Amino acid sequence: MKKLLIVEDEKMIRQGIQSIVQRSLVPVEEIILCKNGEEAYEIVKDNRIDVMITDIRMPKKDGITLVKEIQELPYIPKVVVISGYDDFAYAVELLRYGAKEYLLKPIEREKINSILMKLEEEINTENKELNETIKIGCQQFKYMLLNTSITTEEIKAIESKFKDCFLKEEYVVCCTNYKDSGLSPSSEAIFLDDINGQSVSIVRADHKDDILSNLLKEYYVGVSKTHNSLVELKAAYEEALYARKKAFATGNSISEYKKAEYLKETVSEEMIDQFVQIIGTDKLEEASKFLSRILYKTRQGQLEPDQFSAVMKEIVEKICINYKNVLNFEDEDITSLQNVYEYDNAGCYYEAILSWVETINEKLLTEFDDYKNKQKIQKAIKYIQENYDKDLNMAVVSNYISMNYSLFSYVFKQYTGMNFVNYLKALRINVAKKLLEDTDKKIIEISSLVGYENEKHFMKIFKGTAGVSPSEYRKNAQVGRQKGNKV
Repeated sequence: MKKLLIVEDEKMIRQGIQSIVQRSLVPVEEIILCKNGEEAYEIVKDNRIDVMITDIRMPKKDGITLVKEIQELPYIPKVVVISGYDDFAYAVELLRYGAKEYLLKPIEREKINSILMKLEEEINTENKELNETIKIGCQQFKYMLLNTSITTEEIKAIESKFKDCFLKEEYVVCCTNYKDSGLSPSSEAIFLDDINGQSVSIVRADHKDDILSNLLKEYYVGVSKTHNSLVELKAAYEEALYARKKAFATGNSISEYKKAEYLKETVSEEMIDQFVQIIGTDKLEEASKFLSRILYKTRQGQLEPDQFSAVMKEIVEKICINYKNVLNFEDEDITSLQNVYEYDNAGCYYEAILSWVETINEKLLTEFDDYKNKQKIQKAIKYIQENYDKDLNMAVVSNYISMNYSLFSYVFKQYTGMNFVNYLKALRINVAKKLLEDTDKKIIEISSLVGYENEKHFMKIFKGTAGVSPSEYRKNAQVGRQKGNKV
């Protein structure tokens, strides 16, 4: 149980009930205390209260009025009434208004515990059913947003079916590029993944700031205007998507929907073709400046976000067409660069495509210089064989031989038949096997000698490679030697 509200004007009784609840068998995350119905109404209005325990006779607003008024709120807590013998008729009336239980004064610890256990079971059952309904509702909402031919009648049918579960109040739609967030739908927000490559959050308007400053704070988010009907969901999504593209272009983490005026500048086909032809020459700096100018214009609002996206897609496509016969392109890289809005912002995309272009340029300049590449890889292998016992990684080795990191990875695998990590691992394990066979050194010493500071990590790597633990390998080697000596 998350929140329980105690409404009682007598301080001693109020604190006494709190103490009993705290010692009950039902864990409660938060217990809220208030002394009259007026305070209680405001609390129930602004919070999702699971259970409200209320007295009947109180100043300002009595329990009967309180229970009647909260029936009009979006979320109604389960009500437990406290009454004396002379208030019993009122308690019965409150039961008609939806109160679940009543407690006679003086309050018994066992009675409260029994009621809380019963209500906890009800809440858990209802939450389970609600979660199932929300899952179905999320699929329906995705259908609404992705289906371009959905009718108003269909939308109203969906609204009628799910209006009691969520979207009871005003909401906003947030659009961003997060993937697989692990966020679960709730009464405050619904999270829909992969709506045309973006993720959509439908958020209660009064929880917008909280969601943006917590759950979505790491992302670049577009936010719609406030809406209050499921019929408006698609329009709200379009606003959020428009604002998301603006956040992408400007690099602002939050962009609220407002129609922007762009200068409608374009990038000519001729300029794109010239850029593509520069790649593979010693004029790469010009290519970098070209991309930088496009980024600047996009950030300044001179180029629309969709125009930026279209230009970048065309650049990637033309590079692939021009150089497909001399280079092998990674499908994953191409797919990623074609999905422009999956990047946080235009600056992040600029860095990604520039890095890709630089790698291609390096490959084109060196691809046909096999002898030079072989010499460098041979130098790298010699360095690895002399330094495998040190803290070694691909960046260190590629820097040592003065080769681009990505190109080194590619050429190294072409030359050795395996990637850098597997090559280094195989080398270290082979040396370790030799030490296990020929010396009496402890396993922890051997681990350090072959470049593994953590003995447990070494043992795990060794077993994964050799199929047996280091000690088992040594034992098998000794047995094999003994048999050989006997023969």
